[in-house]
Parts: sequence; C-alpha cells; structure tokens
Amino acid sequence: MIKNERQYRITRTQARKFHEALRTLEDRTDHSMPEILHRAQIDAIRSQLRDLEAEIADYEETAQGTPVVFDLTSFDALPEALIRARIAARLTQRELADRLGLKEQQIQRYEATNYATADLQRIGEVIDALGIEISERVVLPGRVTQRE
Repeated sequence: MIKNERQYRITRTQARKFHEALRTLEDRTDHSMPEILHRAQIDAIRSQLRDLEAEIADYEETAQGTPVVFDLTSFDALPEALIRARIAARLTQRELADRLGLKEQQIQRYEATNYATADLQRIGEVIDALGIEISERVVLPGRVTQRE
C-alpha cells in the first residue's frame, strides 16, 4: 500500500522503468537467450508492472477524497483504514501530526509499522483528528454445549 506522496512518486517512477524494460525486452533483436527465458522475463515484468499500477490506482482513487466506507473484517484492518482515511482527507503526514501535536516523523513511524507502536489512546486521538466514524461491533464467543 502506498502511504504517502513520496512513495507515490517513487512507485510511479518504478512503473515507468518497468514499462521501458518491457518495451526493450519485447523489441529485442538479440536471440542469444532461449525463448522460454525471454518469455519468463517478460511475464515477470508484466506481473510486477500490474502490481505497481494497481497500487498507483488504489492510491489515486483514495486520494480523490470521495466519501468511502471501509468494512473492517477485523481489528487488524484498522491501521490501513486510518492511513486510507488520512489520504482521503487529503492530509499529509505532517498535517496529521500537527493536529495531534506530534512530529511528522512519529506519524511516519506509526504508518510504517501499521500503528503497531501506538496505544489505544493514540489510535483514538488519530480517529478524532481525522474526523472519522468507526462503528464497533463486538461479537462474544458463544457457549459451547456438549451433546450426549
């Protein structure tokens, strides 16, 4: 997942390089390499390029700021939702840090580790700073009954 403008620019640059490499391989005139290896190289680059393009498209769509609802299937999905919410709100990591009275590097660390180092209080503060609403649902485990 692309988490900020810097990563977005880097990913776009990498995608351009993969496009160029793909063109070079497809236009090759040197047939010293076996065709099966040549095809494998092309397929590998196409696969990487598809992945990069999907990440770019996902970031651009999120950055458009269109109201979106993310369904969290687990608590583990919350960090990605927080990052997406920041991007959709068109806030930089620095702007979010300012809202929280933190340094930009702290937000960078939180996002780099998917908020693994943030306590619940801080996560609550991030949710408030982003102005997002999270609907909670706690499902308690059912009693196990034994049949005789």
